[in-house]
Amino acid sequence: MIRAARMDDIPRIHALLGHFADQGLLLGRSLSSLYDQLRDFVVHEENGQVVGVCSLHVCWENLAEIRSLAIDEAYHGQGIGRRLVSACLEEAARLGIRRVFTLTYQPDFFRKLGFVPIDKNELPHKVWSDCINCPKFPDCNEEALMYTA
Repeated sequence: MIRAARMDDIPRIHALLGHFADQGLLLGRSLSSLYDQLRDFVVHEENGQVVGVCSLHVCWENLAEIRSLAIDEAYHGQGIGRRLVSACLEEAARLGIRRVFTLTYQPDFFRKLGFVPIDKNELPHKVWSDCINCPKFPDCNEEALMYTA
């Protein structure tokens, strides 16, 4: 079941993101930032446990980012990531946001969902707001992709 994240989900979301951040696959998030951005998150719950998470972060007029997509490894390959991203894209449409980007090490996954590659230079707001604080900046090899509704 996909639903909006709740306060009591934050420790599990933090653990999921931390697990993949430790592997260098995504940016970790502090507990404080997760509480601050709770409304950005949707989760996939299975048997009462959060096993997947994704967020839609509004960046600018008509631009949002899909980020913090993480699925418990025991649940990989079941379409949970696709459903979470789809839920975020539906939320973007509801908000009137037509362009949604992602920075990812899994570009093929996002291509299958209709995202197309773009140059990171098309995202100056993103680069200077989050990326500059990343330990991999400026040598990050994430790929930028855009979905346009």
